[in-house]
Amino acid sequence: MRKQQWGLYIHIPFCRQKCFYCDFPSFAGRERYEADYTDALCRELLDQGVLYREKWGRPATIYMGGGTPSVLPVKLMERLLQMLCRIFALTENEDSPELEFTVECNPGTVDAEKLALLHTYGVNRLSFGVQTFDDGLLQAIGRIHTGRQAAETMQLARKAGFQNVSMDLMYGLPQETLAMLQHDLEAMVALKPEHISIYGLQLEAGTAFAKMQELGKLMLPDEETVEQMYDLMTSFLPAHGYARYEISNFAQPGYESRHNLSYWQDVPYLGVGAAAHSYLAGRRYANGTDIPSYIEAMRAGKSVRVEEEPADRAIAMEEFAFLALRTVRGLSREAFSKRFGVSLESVYSKTIEKMKQQDLLEEQDGFLRLTSLGMKYGNVVFEAFLLT
Repeated sequence: MRKQQWGLYIHIPFCRQKCFYCDFPSFAGRERYEADYTDALCRELLDQGVLYREKWGRPATIYMGGGTPSVLPVKLMERLLQMLCRIFALTENEDSPELEFTVECNPGTVDAEKLALLHTYGVNRLSFGVQTFDDGLLQAIGRIHTGRQAAETMQLARKAGFQNVSMDLMYGLPQETLAMLQHDLEAMVALKPEHISIYGLQLEAGTAFAKMQELGKLMLPDEETVEQMYDLMTSFLPAHGYARYEISNFAQPGYESRHNLSYWQDVPYLGVGAAAHSYLAGRRYANGTDIPSYIEAMRAGKSVRVEEEPADRAIAMEEFAFLALRTVRGLSREAFSKRFGVSLESVYSKTIEKMKQQDLLEEQDGFLRLTSLGMKYGNVVFEAFLLT
């Protein structure tokens, strides 16, 4: 019987091409490391995975992200999946809820053989990085696939037996219009994914787009158009059967991402791989990002995990509030009190009252949550919840 609900994250840092907006720890042109990296992952899984299975039982969720996990060659992917099956008995029934096992894939990096392999080894959820169906926009943001390939990849996934598929969409892209987003939304719901994640473009330091912006070479939609895009997607998706359950996530009933929800609900998770993060027993850890160093450390039986500076009480409260408020359900007064030994009101009474007066927060059944307006201006609320 599981002693503690927990999640497992596996980081695959390889990409065919680095997207122009991406600041994740992922790298193109590192194919020479793929085999050794897979070996290193298996070593870390044997070490840490077995440890936490013995402590807490099988994880409730597994998420393989990146990077682009689907760029791994079939033989390496199979080796990794075999190791996961060996440690966690993925394809065996246990006295526990069904495991949610997600693998991120990009159109153009999967085929029928690879999808069949994933399905055989217990993967039951796919997350496709589509971003847009417009070929011009795809090229402008550094994606390697076409809109047609995205649709074809969904067809392949269905034929392989996948009944839980998520797709990512972005808006506010260079020279994107409201009509282009309308087309993307229509094209996506026509494919009937069970889950849709949709993100506004953010310019992150160190990315190709950030450098282009500095040089005045990035033509982005104006603020009014981006706001119209937000309004469009938040009305369009619910009207087509996708309920919003988190600021950036929509799902058909019963298909919310359990792994992502665990991040927002203070559930511990183990991260393996270069640059992976862990949250265990209330402490946060990070693995080093350098791929060769990670490989060598695993060969030598050394840990690459470094504990991040423990958050003080105020920061821990802020983070607990931020994460919970991202969800439609919101922040539980009872959970806050249980976690910190004080009432939510004793810490945030003035903030809560101010945000209510601005129609950004509301109460329901012991939960404090963002209103529709609050979802739109979430950063304003999160900033108000800062204690330091």
